[in-house]
Amino acid sequence: MCDDIAMKTYQKLSELQPLVGEVLGSSDWLGVDQERIDRFAAATGDDQWIHVDPVRAAAGPFGTTVAHGYLTLSLIPAMVRTAFKLGDVRMAVNYGLNRVRFPAPVPVGSRLRGHFKLLSFENIAGGAQLIVEVTVEREGQSKPVCVAESVARHFI
Repeated sequence: MCDDIAMKTYQKLSELQPLVGEVLGSSDWLGVDQERIDRFAAATGDDQWIHVDPVRAAAGPFGTTVAHGYLTLSLIPAMVRTAFKLGDVRMAVNYGLNRVRFPAPVPVGSRLRGHFKLLSFENIAGGAQLIVEVTVEREGQSKPVCVAESVARHFI
């Protein structure tokens, strides 16, 4: 995957309709440090040792603490902000997920980046519903750490 990626801007939501099957953009790199993992654990109550106990995790299966899968998933909105912009959209709401997988762990200290491929564009009242395949990569690793189909409604 490319290293130098600039945010794409689409002036109108309707510009996406012919782009089904194409990558809409890729995000900037985002760091996952222990503080972020600990804050996520505190917010969700998921304080399993593989996430929050560096000493115990050092002897565990990953050799260090790892981010929660749901933490990785929750970073997708932040990634979208640097991947692409829709000029005439006044509001977007998450509608759900069709599929989510976490094929590889995210060790503490990793940098992640999201790639956004448009799978579906459906006109709805006031805008469009988009299904976007999000592939989250970890810097230096070829296997993705998260692959999800995100469903969002965008209103103009």
